[in-house]
Amino acid sequence: MTRRQLIIAATMVFGMLIVLALYFPGIRPEPLRSRVVTGEVEIGGAFNLIDQRGNAATEAALKGKYALVFFGFTHCPDVCPLTLQTVSQALEIAGPLGDNVVPVFITVDPDRDTPEIVGQYLANFHPRFLGLTGSADAVKGAADSYRVFFRKAVDKAKSEGDQADYMMEHSGYVYFMGRDGRYIDHFGPRDTAEQMAARIRREISPTK
Repeated sequence: MTRRQLIIAATMVFGMLIVLALYFPGIRPEPLRSRVVTGEVEIGGAFNLIDQRGNAATEAALKGKYALVFFGFTHCPDVCPLTLQTVSQALEIAGPLGDNVVPVFITVDPDRDTPEIVGQYLANFHPRFLGLTGSADAVKGAADSYRVFFRKAVDKAKSEGDQADYMMEHSGYVYFMGRDGRYIDHFGPRDTAEQMAARIRREISPTK
């Protein structure tokens, strides 16, 4: 057998070994699998609260309307006002389609956030904001429906009787809810008003 024939034969054997290796368990690369997400996200539900005018408010107030729902508190120094400002700007950017969306603020600090205080606070943002508060149990029930975490952050450096300036730790998402009260999407602190407005237009567009 000539040298050329030996080279050809060795090449063929090497190729066959590679092919066999591809079919050997543990060596063969796993095929890419597409992820299929099924089911509904369980966010949203019943609540029994009080609006900024002192009127009882339940989930029925949002029936047949889109909503942007945010949980926060009026003593929040940064995240809450920035988020509410983003929501306000998004509704303006969305134009006429934004009129179909109710911006909702639900306090996680009912001990301090009375209806009057909530109303005064929301006067700094979009005029259509619905502000909600209520008893501690009612607020927790609403937060649980939206899978929102919150808790009082007590400053241990202060005395037992001087906790008036406590802070609240809480989730920072804005939930975009449909006319049927079902979850559509959510926005985080890094999402811009333009992104929020684009999502609103995409959902509510008459050509959808």
